[in-house]
Amino acid sequence: MGVFDDLVGQERAAVTLRRAADGAAEMLAGGPGGGMTHAWLFTGPPGSGREEAARAFAAALFCPDRGCGHCDMCHQVTVGSHPDLEVVRTEGLSYGIKETRQLILRAAGAPTLGRWRVVLFEGADRMPERASNALLKAIEEPPPKTVWLLCTPSPADLVITIRSRCRVVTLVTPPTAAVAHALVTRDNIPPDMAEYVARATQGHLERARRLALDPEMRARREAVLSIPRSLTGLGECVTAAERLVDTAKKEAEALSSALDEGEITEIRKIYGEGSSGKGLNKGLIRGGAGALKDLEKLQKSRATRTQRDVIDAALLDLVAFYRDVLAVQFGAPVELANEDRRADLDDLARSSVPEDTLRRIDAIMHCRERLAANVNPQMAVEAMTISLRQPRL
Repeated sequence: MGVFDDLVGQERAAVTLRRAADGAAEMLAGGPGGGMTHAWLFTGPPGSGREEAARAFAAALFCPDRGCGHCDMCHQVTVGSHPDLEVVRTEGLSYGIKETRQLILRAAGAPTLGRWRVVLFEGADRMPERASNALLKAIEEPPPKTVWLLCTPSPADLVITIRSRCRVVTLVTPPTAAVAHALVTRDNIPPDMAEYVARATQGHLERARRLALDPEMRARREAVLSIPRSLTGLGECVTAAERLVDTAKKEAEALSSALDEGEITEIRKIYGEGSSGKGLNKGLIRGGAGALKDLEKLQKSRATRTQRDVIDAALLDLVAFYRDVLAVQFGAPVELANEDRRADLDDLARSSVPEDTLRRIDAIMHCRERLAANVNPQMAVEAMTISLRQPRL
């Protein structure tokens, strides 16, 4: 099975990338290389598999058989050990100008194995303007064997000067049936559970997998979906907001703590903690003070981002809930993400009008915007829950 066969529900994108991989092989042989270019932009909604598609394309560029899925080149891309593939992940809130310039210098080097040097930039939308301007120069005049793969939710997330120089690959939300099939065949998840989580996560394959395998995650989702019914007064709104933010904070701390501890231990080892020899340990620890300070700053930024991401996932679950309410109100023949909570959907649909539902969806989306603008999470979520408030059902 080839690397593009793993792209769930992305048949059209897979065709485009296969043709481009063929063109890349022609280019290496001195041909015109039709369909191949040095800058690509992978876009699509959460869960569409932007990074997976970009990684599959990178494997196809390295692979002599253009993405067979089982050779050494494909395996190295899969495990992240290929010397000519650099994957850029933005662990903090943004990717700074200093990091971007260093990345551009590394990308300008010749490939180790002679085919391509590929930079896969996850979360390219997190670049501030100065970093984007620096990247633009590298994309305008790339080295002959350097390929940039940028991943963002939407083309509008990048400055127009960058996206106009990229070939865009647009991914779509995978159908529920395709996600459920992948979970059953790849992860041995029971069909009923696979269908439930695929529908609940609206086609987000990785989140569906975690939801199926993690009972605590399913419990947190149920707690979020119970919020609309609980907002019977101002006190309940404040309590719901506190609970949501506190849960997100604890989950972020749990996700970050293991990483933080390992990174600090590694830095201390690098700078000689525990080494023997006159003056050796003292000097290296002093030299590592700056590195430890930089690491702590990065970890704090990562923890903040993780907390925001956890809250944002909860807000998207609420958006899906109210979207289902709207579908019920209009009698739309569409699949409901929260069919398992049909009684709550029906009750809320009867006790309100579509205009109310749209106003509530707007309140949730406004909360997401405020969180992205660094508004205090407690204040932003409280304002949202108050806007969602309704009489007891």
